[in-house]
Amino acid sequence: MENNFNIQEYLAEGVEYILKDALRASIKNPKEILFLHKLSKNAKKATEIRQKYDEKGQNIPAFLIASITSRCNLHCSGCYSRSNKSCSDDEPINQLTAEEWEDIFIQAKEMGISFIVLAGGEPLLRDDVIIKATDFPEILFPIFTNGTLLNKEYLKLFNDNRNIVPILSIEGDEKITDSRRGKGVYKQLVDSMRLMKKNNIIFGASLTFTRNNLTSLLSKEFIDELHDFGCKVVFFIEYVPVNGETKEMAPRDEERELLLDNLESLREEYQDMLFMSFPGDEKNSGGCLAAGRGFFHINSHGGAEPCPASPYSDINVKETSLIEALNSKLFKSLREGGILMGEHEGGCVLFEHQKEVERLLED
Repeated sequence: MENNFNIQEYLAEGVEYILKDALRASIKNPKEILFLHKLSKNAKKATEIRQKYDEKGQNIPAFLIASITSRCNLHCSGCYSRSNKSCSDDEPINQLTAEEWEDIFIQAKEMGISFIVLAGGEPLLRDDVIIKATDFPEILFPIFTNGTLLNKEYLKLFNDNRNIVPILSIEGDEKITDSRRGKGVYKQLVDSMRLMKKNNIIFGASLTFTRNNLTSLLSKEFIDELHDFGCKVVFFIEYVPVNGETKEMAPRDEERELLLDNLESLREEYQDMLFMSFPGDEKNSGGCLAAGRGFFHINSHGGAEPCPASPYSDINVKETSLIEALNSKLFKSLREGGILMGEHEGGCVLFEHQKEVERLLED
């Protein structure tokens, strides 16, 4: 399958599609349109850089996920980060400094990485890192946040630097959101959305979908509500099981196909909104895009991991470069051993093949 699939062409087309839809969604925002035109030019340059690496036999993904802190101010039920001990209330120890993250951003830019997702924990707890990100207008930094820590300083930062885009996590209506994230969180999210709409700041929403809630998240009533709040970007994120007991909640092919069918109609109906899914259609991408095929993850301590949902690492970027991290024994074994192309019932292929990943790490 891999021999018939050109990952660089797939990534280049994906980036172009994202930016094209983003331009359409920003049609009434001149400031955003100007930024996106510049970003589009830079994305094409980044694609050329990645293609040159590809000619030398080195695949560079277009996306990097950076968990810039292990701390979080919420205790959401079903959180895989807390489940795998990568998130806690404790004061972080030996986390990457803002300067070390800055060096990672520099390397990413030079390698042709176009998108760096800032995650956590709660990333708004690391304003020092987010400020560093504003120095890289060539890279788009979606910030996946619970939306409870928005303040005047962040509003100004988002307004002055269009390459950092807050993406607020919401589970559905008030009852559903508060049941998972805590009482009063929905109201805080709505207040944050209205504040950003009032200040003409582009923001998005992250919707974690399961086998049970996808229909309600796709409902016209809920999408209309997000639209009225001023949301411009909607990410549908597949639920990753935290253990065997929650595996039944993971989406199956049936839910994935339902989402893909609905995405087309949503894009047609809501011309001023951008709709995306993650990890996306694995059938069309030749398997899972983790471990550097399409993206990889750096945890808050510098460990290079295949994916946030697969917290295994045999190399640390404190001691090596991003290129060397992409060529780590674990990453190469996952890419070449067929696990990423393996069959799985639902959720994450690396979760279902967890024992095999652990054996690779031990070997």
